[in-house]
Amino acid sequence: MARKFSRSHEDAARNDWQGALRTDPHRGDQQRRARIEIEFDEQTVLGALFGQFDQNLVQIENRLGVYISARGNKAVIEGPDDAVARARDVLKGMHQRLRAGHEVDAGAVESLIMMSHEPTLEGIITGAPEGAPPIMIRTRKKTIVPRSATQIEYMRALVRDDVIFALGPAGTGKTYLAVAQAVAQLISGSVQRLILSRPAVEAGERLGFLPGDMKEKVDPYLRPLYDALYDCMPPEQVERRLASGEIEIAPIAFMRGRTLADAFVILDEAQNTTPMQMKMFLTRFGQNSRMVICGDPKQTDLPGGTAASGLNDAVNRLDGVDGIGMVRFKVADVVRHPIVGRIVEAYEGKDE
Repeated sequence: MARKFSRSHEDAARNDWQGALRTDPHRGDQQRRARIEIEFDEQTVLGALFGQFDQNLVQIENRLGVYISARGNKAVIEGPDDAVARARDVLKGMHQRLRAGHEVDAGAVESLIMMSHEPTLEGIITGAPEGAPPIMIRTRKKTIVPRSATQIEYMRALVRDDVIFALGPAGTGKTYLAVAQAVAQLISGSVQRLILSRPAVEAGERLGFLPGDMKEKVDPYLRPLYDALYDCMPPEQVERRLASGEIEIAPIAFMRGRTLADAFVILDEAQNTTPMQMKMFLTRFGQNSRMVICGDPKQTDLPGGTAASGLNDAVNRLDGVDGIGMVRFKVADVVRHPIVGRIVEAYEGKDE
């Protein structure tokens, strides 16, 4: 059913599609044919909406098994009724994002397609009920909007809760969104410091044998945090705030004995902490602070013989405690290339 269409042969392709739909004896009531027309009032964004050579429309066709014909400011969608409804909502979501000044690339289209499984897509697209401000994170370099239903839940938790556990596979935006929220709060002045940490488990946090000064020793393990930071702030501002101490990036061992007040604190790769390290980290929490703990409980790199993961231990102890939010991402929430989600799903299915 999933085909790429040449726009110069669209009528023939539509006739072939309709003929297959009529003659296939295996189609049930869920495959009833539907046809809807959408008209877009903001014509200046239509080029970006449809994509070069209609590539965005082809992506929706291939993923949802529908046929889309676009002429002028109108698009006609034909196919199974449930798929047509999903394609309509995806196109509306793309149009709203473009009108709000956001880019729509293949990743954004894929995210909207994935979110169209949810029954409340209209709320997901706008990020909030009608009349309420949309859910987004504004930084100096970009405005970030949610790309999955769980990301909406997560972004709300980042504003609401004092301590947030973000659990799930790689590629779901756990760390990236936490860094973006931290940067936004640092810029607005609601916190005075941004502290990013992760366990240097590959070196067992015994860093003395590595060459270079302390920064050179630990930087390779903290590179993902730097990448997210530079994506949200201009490089010169990152360097200036690192030099002044407003932004601090350090292994978890450096947190011992401190009280982290007026700070947004992020612990990445938390599944690689021991229970004692996690307890030490959580008890650093100070006044006017927010703490985010990101990790994948299924992907620990702790060496053999080490105690159980501190992340799993903390989740078991703290789930349901007032002021602590738990956001659980699934394979369907992966917002990298679609093949990443399939790889994660294959590995998790094999493990189970």
